[in-house]
Amino acid sequence: MLSRRALCAAVLVLFSAAAAPAAELPDMEGRTISVVSENTYPPLQFIDPKTGEAIGWEYDAMAEIAKRLNLNIDYATASWDAMVQAIHDGQYDVAMNGITIRDDRKEMVDFSAPYLHSEMLMLVRGDEDRFSDAESFAAFEDGLIGSQAGTTPFYTGVYEVLDGNEQNPRIKLYETIGAAVQALRIGDVDLVLSDSTAANGYVNVSDGALKLIGSPMGAEDFGFIFQKGSDLVGPFDAAIGSMAADGTLDALNQKWFVDYAMGQ
Repeated sequence: MLSRRALCAAVLVLFSAAAAPAAELPDMEGRTISVVSENTYPPLQFIDPKTGEAIGWEYDAMAEIAKRLNLNIDYATASWDAMVQAIHDGQYDVAMNGITIRDDRKEMVDFSAPYLHSEMLMLVRGDEDRFSDAESFAAFEDGLIGSQAGTTPFYTGVYEVLDGNEQNPRIKLYETIGAAVQALRIGDVDLVLSDSTAANGYVNVSDGALKLIGSPMGAEDFGFIFQKGSDLVGPFDAAIGSMAADGTLDALNQKWFVDYAMGQ
């Protein structure tokens, strides 16, 4: 998973899993499985402040997987600190929490095929010429980064662009990535770090007012986790593959990393 301090605004782009036509997907015959999440990792999974309901990219993806595989879902919540161990011990069948696929975790749990890939991009105003990458921005002492507290962009800004000081006054905090981008457009900040899907979306609709600079920073693949030897891994992989093949994952990226971020 991304740093547990990074609760996400992560740069997410579609990862192409092996495709499987819907007609070939296994039928799980209405089996009920337990799926656990922390609900603190927007826009993957979080509590909607307007309704109090758990929503997000992963909830939509899980609902679609359940539909394609003929599964019923019982949702549960647990803290991240306890989640991997709980899956390992068989307390839940699946965990979805923006979990990075790592070799050390594979010793305790099984992973699905990757369903998201994360990169961080640098978003600036279209006429920006004072800096062109992370190094020149760090040297531009008056430059300000707009970020959401506790998210991947925040920690990327602190540790990969600046000096590692989480209290660095060069970072201005906003409630949402959309608010940070608006601050960029009006000149309150000089740089916003965003996931590639959202960043490209903002650039595409900006009519030249925004652009991307520098190289992507960091890359991680996300997967669902299961108890070792779980018979759910193969069916989930097939469903993820079919969703990549028919554009469903692209649609979820658009919904949650572009439209939702922009308040549409």
